[in-house]
Amino acid sequence: MPAFAFPPAAQAHLDIVGTDEKFPVRRIYCIGKNYVAHIIEMNADQRDPPVIFMKPNDAIVRNGGEIPYPVFTTNFHYECELVVALKSGGYNIPQSEASSHIFGYAVGLDMTRRDHQAAALAKGLPWEVTKGFDHSAPVGPITRVEDCGILKTGHVRFSVNGQVRQDADISLMIWKIDEIIAKLSEQHRLCPGDIIMTGTPAGVGAVVTGDVLDCQVDGLQPMQVRIGAKAA
Repeated sequence: MPAFAFPPAAQAHLDIVGTDEKFPVRRIYCIGKNYVAHIIEMNADQRDPPVIFMKPNDAIVRNGGEIPYPVFTTNFHYECELVVALKSGGYNIPQSEASSHIFGYAVGLDMTRRDHQAAALAKGLPWEVTKGFDHSAPVGPITRVEDCGILKTGHVRFSVNGQVRQDADISLMIWKIDEIIAKLSEQHRLCPGDIIMTGTPAGVGAVVTGDVLDCQVDGLQPMQVRIGAKAA
């Protein structure tokens, strides 16, 4: 036996609106550059195949609250997004069947070390350092499909200290939710417990210690995040 103890495995989970049950998170898939205006502000091409990356599931911050300003960055950005939670999956899901795999929806933040993203993009390097760090995925409670229906429209609104920074409709996504699920399943076996961060509208920017971030998607539970002191 080793002379030290391994920490207990922490199962990331999310609240489910209207119930005491929890949604266990298996994987966090993320879609980049999925709104035209955001693509323009990032100087990227339109309607390329969706940019897919992942975050570790222990990056989840359930229901927001305070998160530390991360180490290894001086340009810490928010990206407010609609999150899709899956109840089932598989390989090569037809687009026409994609919505049948959706459990529900939530609001989320894809927090980003923007200074390192530029270098990774320029050199063709992986994105983990810019996207997959601790506390980089605050996600609010999940509203079940039975309670909100299949979402095809709805405003994403985001403010910092009461000032609106992002305001767009999910209908403006380049790759729609059904397309995203189908495309992901071409490359990965989707499973119950997977969540998908579907991309952010234009208006991304930096935050600092003390900022209060308010995230909303029409019909879903809002989420507030506070940026705390720099991580030790």
